[in-house]
Amino acid sequence: MSGTTTAAVRPRRRAAGAGANRWVVLVVLCVSLLLVALDATVLHVAVPAVTEDLRPGAIQLLWIVDVYPLVCASLLILFGTLGDRIGRRRVLLLGYALFGVASAVAALASSAETLILARALLGVGGAMIMPATLSILRQVFPDRRERALAVGIWSAVAAVGAAVGPLLGGFLLEHFWWGAVFLINIPLMLVSLPVGRMLLPESRGDGNGPWDVVGALMAAAGLFGAVFGVKRLGGGEPAASPFTVLPLLIGAGLLVLFVRRQRRRPYPLVDLRMFGRPAFSTAVGCIVLAMLALVGLELIAAQYLQLVLGLSPLETGLRLLPLTVAAMAAGLAGARMLRRFGPRRMVCCGFLLTAAAVLTLTAMGGADNAALLLSGFVLLGFGLETTLFGAYESMLSEAPAEQAGGAAAIGETSYQLGAGIGIALLGSVMNGAYAPGIARVPGVPAPASAAAGHSLGEAYDVAARLGGGAGAALRRAARDAFVHGLHVTLLVSAGLLLLGAVMALRLPRTMQCEAVPAEVPGPREAQRSRVSA
Repeated sequence: MSGTTTAAVRPRRRAAGAGANRWVVLVVLCVSLLLVALDATVLHVAVPAVTEDLRPGAIQLLWIVDVYPLVCASLLILFGTLGDRIGRRRVLLLGYALFGVASAVAALASSAETLILARALLGVGGAMIMPATLSILRQVFPDRRERALAVGIWSAVAAVGAAVGPLLGGFLLEHFWWGAVFLINIPLMLVSLPVGRMLLPESRGDGNGPWDVVGALMAAAGLFGAVFGVKRLGGGEPAASPFTVLPLLIGAGLLVLFVRRQRRRPYPLVDLRMFGRPAFSTAVGCIVLAMLALVGLELIAAQYLQLVLGLSPLETGLRLLPLTVAAMAAGLAGARMLRRFGPRRMVCCGFLLTAAAVLTLTAMGGADNAALLLSGFVLLGFGLETTLFGAYESMLSEAPAEQAGGAAAIGETSYQLGAGIGIALLGSVMNGAYAPGIARVPGVPAPASAAAGHSLGEAYDVAARLGGGAGAALRRAARDAFVHGLHVTLLVSAGLLLLGAVMALRLPRTMQCEAVPAEVPGPREAQRSRVSA
């Protein structure tokens, strides 16, 4: 009797310990995510200091900024599926180590070439970390209700990292040299490596068949070409340029071949049958549409705050801070909203709320309206995070547990592609609406008008060189044209968001919670069970 009772009590104790350990695991995963999110934006404010110290050329400076997201987006599928094969914790810990080493190299770089190489290695480390965090989260939170709360915390941390990056970079630059923006990663990685090794559980897929090395490289090269071409379009490069067209064509061709290869293989790298599930494919499409509609818009809004309203970079960051706070609130409340409303209504309402925020912001003009901007940014942040939370959670829950790494990589890749395409699309809309407004300003020569049509910042430079009445007229016309272009861009963005709301109607009506086992063993329990066996 006593032996039976003891045996019954012991599993309950282990289960309770495992339950508490899950949240510690979530903390470790969130620290990983915070570092990757910070590194994506922290360098932006350090660009002038890097330029003054290393004297990079224009092309080198572009690569210093862009090589990190470019390499990271290209390798997400490769490392996500590799984690499913050899172990997600193993890939994550290797990513920690590489991220720390690359941060040290970047901080001590004495040339532009060394910094570019270090940023590329940071991108490799980020690609190892990002899908591993989501796939391990999928493993340690098998109960969908708990997993929804974990995904909400995870997404809130991502929003914090993206927003805090420029502010932290500015603080470090005021007190130290530009390399300090990389050095902050090293102590955190030194802590994360042993803590992750002790606490994170190892998990992998079913392991059937060999890992498709050729397919992984094909996906990486295809995504590199596609993302590189999209980034050039977003940067205002000519669409007909061979340096834009060729990467896009080669990347698209390799991705088509990758899809065909995966369909033919008995053990594919990525099980494309996941896209046959309406909830999975719809969730991925919602992520792409949300980023497509809003990332380019955020960049344009930052230009509006600085160039039209004349705010400083710090004041601009503070004005955009309510957007981040609202996004954090939506992430933390996401689990409860998902249980109450279900994926369909949650994502659909998130799109509609974001569209309402975008339409509210069409009232922006040449004068500062702090109340309007505050309300618009709060609605924008809450609606966007609600949409992304519901879409990410639905995508992750629809994917089989053994394909968690591949599914997480698909979600992150769709996020990156949507952001890149959005910058290119909305940037083109903005330029198309802005340029005609300054084509014929009285007293301004045609060459000056053509140069001013490239951007509002360049228009201000041209106006300053012209001086007098013609310069003042060009400055006013450029401001009015920019505000008009912003309104047109906002309307296009609202249309895309409404399209997303219609797409979200294909998501499940209710949150379906599957049955889960009583215990999820940690690494030490799993090791003891193997020894006893």
